[in-house]
Amino acid sequence: MKKTIALVFMMVCAAPVAALAAGPAKPLDRANIDMTDTASLQRGAEYFFQYCIGCHSIQFKRYNRMGNDLGLSDDQLRERFIHTRDQSGDQTGVGELIKIAMKPDDAEEWFGQPAPDLSLTARLRGTDWIYTTLRSFYLDDSRPMGVNNAIFEAMSMPHVLWELQGWQANVGEEGHIKLEKVAEGKLTTEEYNEVVRDITNFLAYVADPVKVERHELGKWVLLFLAFFTFVAYLLKKEYWRDVH
Repeated sequence: MKKTIALVFMMVCAAPVAALAAGPAKPLDRANIDMTDTASLQRGAEYFFQYCIGCHSIQFKRYNRMGNDLGLSDDQLRERFIHTRDQSGDQTGVGELIKIAMKPDDAEEWFGQPAPDLSLTARLRGTDWIYTTLRSFYLDDSRPMGVNNAIFEAMSMPHVLWELQGWQANVGEEGHIKLEKVAEGKLTTEEYNEVVRDITNFLAYVADPVKVERHELGKWVLLFLAFFTFVAYLLKKEYWRDVH
């Protein structure tokens, strides 16, 4: 028993050290997302399905659930978001899970490994990590895709948003990363940051679709508990009045 307790204690103490060792070399920027901003969520969904869905699935989410939450009709889902076909060749139904057409074997051949599903990335990594990572690609001739990432070193993912952001280079001294833009994209830095913030907001919604509803319900629960506590206190005073 003592050995078990000692082992658990060592693991708890080692966890922060391991997390620190695995942390990014570059500080994370605040995403400052707002999951109550439906327009931002809709834009984020548009960007995700335009630039990311070719490789990354969100297979724990259904099209029609996303439509209901984001105020999108079934026709809008079919026209703007559903790009896959079922085995019979028909467009994937709105009630299906959001998967990708790319086969795992093809992804492994092209990128070295299949692209991860992003359903829970916002909960595993955090929104600040997503926001900073999508803004931290830089040119690196030593990498197969020609780019590296200041947050996720040796990432095999190409910079799919390069047309919007442009290109950055690492101008820091050896062992230190300092990014500097060397080629302009279609968007200004501020505009690109907003695009990334919308994508991050959408992935935060995908990872926890009931968060806003849960927080709203939590306020009423706290108010009920406060009222119930007051009533319980009055009841206690009434029961114990004769005793005291």
